[in-house]
Amino acid sequence: MKYLKFLIVGLIFGVILTKSEVISWYRIYEMFRFEAFHMYGVIGSAVILGIIAIQLIKRFKMKDVDGNPIVIQPKAKNKWAPLLGGTIFGCGWAMTGACPGPIYILIGNGFLMFIVVLLSAILGTFVYGMLDGKLPK
Repeated sequence: MKYLKFLIVGLIFGVILTKSEVISWYRIYEMFRFEAFHMYGVIGSAVILGIIAIQLIKRFKMKDVDGNPIVIQPKAKNKWAPLLGGTIFGCGWAMTGACPGPIYILIGNGFLMFIVVLLSAILGTFVYGMLDGKLPK
């Protein structure tokens, strides 16, 4: 019962992403071919909302659900790590037609072949965890 509110928000978020066609392979394909603004508009809106949310968290010293202060750690400066990580992420997104969040929504919508994508994402996360100490920071 403690986490019911998170389940409800997740379900609502899934419906919104489905109805806005953000999980549509065709929309993702359009984006990577620079044929439509749809996905860029959604992603841009999310970035702007994220900036606003981070500023509100910092200015009002907000706390998490357990009452602990939210601390945003500064990122290490490395010009190649984001480029390499973004390239790997983008290639995976282009090959599968889904970024990590919508994988669950696609499975929930009955596209069961995305179970393979989910298992691959979990395996990739596991491998990253094993190699984290050896990767450039």
